[in-house]
Amino acid sequence: MPEPGKKPVSAFSKKPRSAEVAAGSPAVFEAETERSGVKVRWQRGGSDISASDKYGLAAEGTRHTLTVRDVGPADQGSYAVIAGSSKVKFDLKVIEAEKAETVPGPAPAPAPAEAPGAPGEALASATEEKGGSSSPEGPSSAAPDGSGAPDDPIGLFVMRPQDGEVTAGGSITFSARVAGASLLKPPTVKWFKGKWVDLSSKAGQHLQLHSSYDRTSKVYLFELHITDAQPTSAGGYRCEVSTKDKFDSCNFNLTVHEAVGPGDLDLRSAFRRTSLAGSGRRISDSHEDAGTLDFSSLLKKSSSFRRDSRLEAPAEEDVWEILRQASPSEYERIAFQHGVTDLRGMLKRLKGMKRDEKKSTGEAACPPEETALAHTRLWWEGKSPAWPRDTQARRRAQINPSLVLEKTKNAQVSPCPQKRRAQKIRAKFSPETPHDQHGAGGHPEAGSGQGPSPSPTLLLMPRASGLARAGPKVTEISATSPCSVSKGPAKGHLGSLEPPLLCRVHKLTIDDVTPADEADYSFVPEGFACNLSAKLHFMEVKIDFVPRQEPPKIHLDCPGRKPDTIVVVAGNKLRLDVPISGDPAPTVIWQKTITQKNKVPAGPAPDASGDAAASDEWVFDKKLLCETEGRVRVETTKDRSIFTVEGAEKEDEGVYIVTVKNPVGEDQVNLTVKVIDVPDAPAAPKISNVGEDSCTVQWEPPAYDGGQPVLGYILERKKKKSYRWMRLNFDLLRELSHEARRMIEGVVYEMRVYAVNAIGMSRPSPASQPFMPIGPPSEPTHLAVEDVTDTTVSLKWRPPERAGAGGLDGYSVEYCREGCSEWVTALQGLTEQTAVLVKDLPTGARLQFRVRAHNMAGPGAPVTTQEPVTVQEILQRPRLQLPRHLRQTIQRKVGEPVNLLIPFQGKPRPQVTWTKEGQPLAGEEVSIRNSPTDTILFIRAAHRAHSGTYQVMLRIENMEDKATLVLQIVDKPSPPQDIRVAEAWGFNVALEWKPPQDDGNTEIWGYTVQKADKKTMEWFTVLEHYRRTHCVVSELIIGNGYYFRVFSHNMVGPSDKAATTKEPVFIPRPGITYEPPSYKALDFSEAPSFTRPLVNRSVIAGYNATLCCAVRGSPKPKISWFKNGLDLGEDARFRMFSKQGVLTLEIRKPCPFDGGIYVCRAINLQGEAQCECRLEVRVPQ
Repeated sequence: MPEPGKKPVSAFSKKPRSAEVAAGSPAVFEAETERSGVKVRWQRGGSDISASDKYGLAAEGTRHTLTVRDVGPADQGSYAVIAGSSKVKFDLKVIEAEKAETVPGPAPAPAPAEAPGAPGEALASATEEKGGSSSPEGPSSAAPDGSGAPDDPIGLFVMRPQDGEVTAGGSITFSARVAGASLLKPPTVKWFKGKWVDLSSKAGQHLQLHSSYDRTSKVYLFELHITDAQPTSAGGYRCEVSTKDKFDSCNFNLTVHEAVGPGDLDLRSAFRRTSLAGSGRRISDSHEDAGTLDFSSLLKKSSSFRRDSRLEAPAEEDVWEILRQASPSEYERIAFQHGVTDLRGMLKRLKGMKRDEKKSTGEAACPPEETALAHTRLWWEGKSPAWPRDTQARRRAQINPSLVLEKTKNAQVSPCPQKRRAQKIRAKFSPETPHDQHGAGGHPEAGSGQGPSPSPTLLLMPRASGLARAGPKVTEISATSPCSVSKGPAKGHLGSLEPPLLCRVHKLTIDDVTPADEADYSFVPEGFACNLSAKLHFMEVKIDFVPRQEPPKIHLDCPGRKPDTIVVVAGNKLRLDVPISGDPAPTVIWQKTITQKNKVPAGPAPDASGDAAASDEWVFDKKLLCETEGRVRVETTKDRSIFTVEGAEKEDEGVYIVTVKNPVGEDQVNLTVKVIDVPDAPAAPKISNVGEDSCTVQWEPPAYDGGQPVLGYILERKKKKSYRWMRLNFDLLRELSHEARRMIEGVVYEMRVYAVNAIGMSRPSPASQPFMPIGPPSEPTHLAVEDVTDTTVSLKWRPPERAGAGGLDGYSVEYCREGCSEWVTALQGLTEQTAVLVKDLPTGARLQFRVRAHNMAGPGAPVTTQEPVTVQEILQRPRLQLPRHLRQTIQRKVGEPVNLLIPFQGKPRPQVTWTKEGQPLAGEEVSIRNSPTDTILFIRAAHRAHSGTYQVMLRIENMEDKATLVLQIVDKPSPPQDIRVAEAWGFNVALEWKPPQDDGNTEIWGYTVQKADKKTMEWFTVLEHYRRTHCVVSELIIGNGYYFRVFSHNMVGPSDKAATTKEPVFIPRPGITYEPPSYKALDFSEAPSFTRPLVNRSVIAGYNATLCCAVRGSPKPKISWFKNGLDLGEDARFRMFSKQGVLTLEIRKPCPFDGGIYVCRAINLQGEAQCECRLEVRVPQ
């Protein structure tokens, strides 16, 4: 057994490590010992492995090899190698052959079939992670447990982080392993991006840093985990490791690829908040973010799609033709598919294209009874104009300089047939334009800034829905507003006129042309030596309106008149915009079909057939929707009907029927609306398999999944008395059970679960039933065999060091024969005692005993006796184990109980005999109680007669052992004797008395003297703890009479009675004249005499001892102490005190050599005196 405080030295210089081996391949484990010739054993599951067809064992010097051939699933498990007292465990994991050939990794989102070259398919590797979970098979962790990583002989790295690739939105982990066997404390690791960006300050939801330490391999693992990788995450990274005297660094790169092709881009998930994207988020314990709309990354994706030549739309496709024919709900998908990012500009251009198409068809409706005049615009190109009209005042004009960037086209008037009355409007405009060297166009090259200035050119363009023809000759304008314009031949001539890019355009607008506006108009630009003239002719046009009728029609952009299901997220706004047409204007009716799905009705519906009654869906009614305000409303205009639902709910789901009617006909369309939402809250989870710090949580799927499949679950827990819930998983749980760990034993917890689909996270489930993690206790300690007989064994132990939160229910005791593995229960049930006597054992058998501690979590680990116990009684010599306090005089007060317990040893059980003063004990007052291990002398109430010397003797056959005890029963002393007043003078009285007749079987400690006035008889203490038998009481009052009494004291207390003077003593009053008496000079000289001599003492070595005596003499005598004739005055181990005649010698911690004869000598001029005593110093046994 190694010495305490020293770490055992391992017999292995190289230990085998756990490995993963493909099925069918051999597995080789190597171990090296410190020295050769050591016997090495290989084990599996606690059983030794021998050489066979399955296992190969080889030993060469200090190198030992175990080979497992043709590995299969049955070979998976725990193995061990043993050399001497060292044992190393390792694991063998068997994986399938397919998984061994390619490193598995969580599959990314499936690449679209129509884009085989998509980056998501080309870059799917082990570096990607699905749902934000780290991949243990990625390039950064290619060597599990560091077993396959070569040692770095120069730097600190055992395995350096490798370059990685990841798809945008995925996750990746970079791992660095550092050897820690030679390090006194953990190394410092820093991660950088680029040169100086420290990633520790950027740690958060999408970037996390982890570290761990493997005590078996002594390797530090540092991880950089990037979640939801973006193109900005790509670039160069650096990992720096430093210790007290070493430094090492490593560079690696991260490449981020686009993952999803344009064909599979989900606009709803792209515009959805990141916090509701299911498993694609990572949040710290108990903190959730509200999520953000990542429009920039979405636009970047679409830009990257356009840059990728493999993802571009075919060149022969016309995007605008596809958009013109598609439904408005498909605009966004087509725009992202073909790389159009300016959605607002796209919609504006598309709207203009549709307007031109309506004008070309000539079928736009004009409301009856509505007529307006056309607007005519005159456009000139040049500088600031002047607008004279002959000699008349300047007409009102609207000057709007601008740049002309489009060509004019020929157009003609198409009369509106719906007008019921005719108007005759005729106008002629004859511009007189001088020809210059530039011809009809009259425009030189623009933008050069050289050459002659451009001559002004006349352009005539219509405003709003009016129209005009332009050219160098006479132009006629006939307009009725509003009206439609169609392509066709036009009067006059229009040259190929395209204004230069750098020009100023001036226009003259005449609103509401009337016959009075017919005149000549001129344009005179400043700075030009030319002018432009034009003449306006008024023309009358007769328009006949013929009423026209058209059946109503609903225009939906869906093939086959079967619209797809409209999906809306609960809480969002639903807007159904249905274009309609018809003349006269049709009436629009919206209805909703009320259905009951997946429920069996209580009875058959009215007017329903038998087949319909067996259906799972019933149509009860159609609800008419006609509100124009509120959450659900219908708005109808001339050309469309709009159905709006503010904050869609589950009840809004169903089939909506749109019906349009007018006198000509009717049209109807069914629109199916599906409302998707977050799932319902699951039921309360159930807790099972509760352990010391773990449990298994199980739950059921939610009753309603919100119309979308459930992607996973989120589990939370909290302490019962807390309000703070803590999230247990960052990645969504796919299964319906989870093993929760890292809980505190003895704390009551509750669990709840969330369901997550593509829309978001459900409400939390109800909390589970409270539960408490409890673990079994540890093994008992200090198991020992206390006694053995021919048929019994007595065991004792101490409680386990860790009882657990569940406490202890008791202990179980088992035994088995040596060489047998079957354990037999020694006691029925559990015992709460830490000692037990196992009976009815076979004599001579060699048995092993073990003890387990039990609590509500089950039995703990057992503790077993180190050696087998032979059930056979052994002869042992009797021996008394007299306690230290019984080796000196035992003092007890009268009336107190006496209980003297003396342990002993001896086998078989010895015979115990008690005697007093050599005579056997007799009487009922003294009782003896004997047990197999001790004997007890018991006196219920002690008397003085019980004092004396007692002897106890043990005897086994011819062997015996004795011990002697001295018992002293003490009592209160009797009062002093013969008290008298020896003399009275002045204010003083001298008293004398004799010691008490009975000292109470112990020494007298002193006396208490009291006085009492004769008048009041109230006693007052004058002297206390006074040791002499005579005293002087002073300060008495003249003229009063006094009584005096004396009590004696010992260790028990004062005497019950006191010695009292019989007659009072009067203090006389003095006369008027005082004549001092004449006193004879007295000689008070007195030779020394000891009033109390020294007494013999017996003390214990190591404890301070004192010798006391009392001396008197006048003059004060000189005191000297001697031991065996030697003066003790110079010895520092002895201290001498003298106080009021009481002499004390203190011996500090005496030893047996301090025993002997001590003499106290007192000397003065009158003589000398001495007294002596014997001191015995005993050594405790």
